[in-house]
Amino acid sequence: MIDLHLHTTASDGRATPRQLVDRAAAAGISVLSVTDHDTVAALADTARHAVAAGLAFVPGIEITTVWNGSDVHVLGYFVNPGTPGLIEFLARQRADRIRRVQAIARRLAELGLRIDVDRLVREAAGQGGRSIGRPQIGRALVEAGYVASLREAFDRYLGHGKAAFVPRHAPPPEVAIDLIAEAGGISSLAHPGLLGCDDIIPGLARGGLDAIEAYHCDHAPADRERYLALAAEHGLAVTGGSDYHAEPGYGAQVLGVVGLPAEAFGRLVERARSGRTVP
Repeated sequence: MIDLHLHTTASDGRATPRQLVDRAAAAGISVLSVTDHDTVAALADTARHAVAAGLAFVPGIEITTVWNGSDVHVLGYFVNPGTPGLIEFLARQRADRIRRVQAIARRLAELGLRIDVDRLVREAAGQGGRSIGRPQIGRALVEAGYVASLREAFDRYLGHGKAAFVPRHAPPPEVAIDLIAEAGGISSLAHPGLLGCDDIIPGLARGGLDAIEAYHCDHAPADRERYLALAAEHGLAVTGGSDYHAEPGYGAQVLGVVGLPAEAFGRLVERARSGRTVP
């Protein structure tokens, strides 16, 4: 199995790189990619553990962008994590994430829900390059007994339009697409079935988008078929993965149930090698 959408403790996952690789191997995954949010901090460790376990590793990332007031995530694969422009951009992204969680904590305090956001920021800063966001706030709310689950935290307080929601400052998707290309990688629109904005796909394809994530844990079969058709229509490759966070009620709950077919992965590799040749 090939899983190109996995998260670690470097962003909002609960599994360390070693834990993730061990679980992937046990689930029969042969090719994996870590796509942490706005950070490449876990790539080196995960690659080392993957090699030791006999698994193939694709360096990846999931970059947060904003379109029409909504989050749009752009996945990057085969990226060079040492690219200066990418490093500088991600540092700015993580700084804005800190601004945002601090603003969210202030709104929560106004609601009578007090959490130690400074501790969360210190913990992230103590692990160079770690990315922080709403899931860490949600877990703090669970730990404090204000909510029973991360899902409840988002549904009641942290989700779009809820009382403690704070908009993020992020560039449009085209910026992430260009950055990924500059880092030697190829870009894919993450879980488009959750976005409700299929109309942006043609323009992004013309602007350099390489692929669409057709296979995802939250895509119904009809969604998958729609995005396979859209990819073919616009000359895009397809990607796929579990979006595993090791978090109850958040992404796939187990590994080995959602993946990218080997044939589609082969076309993705060919596209990466040939410099965005239409598959």
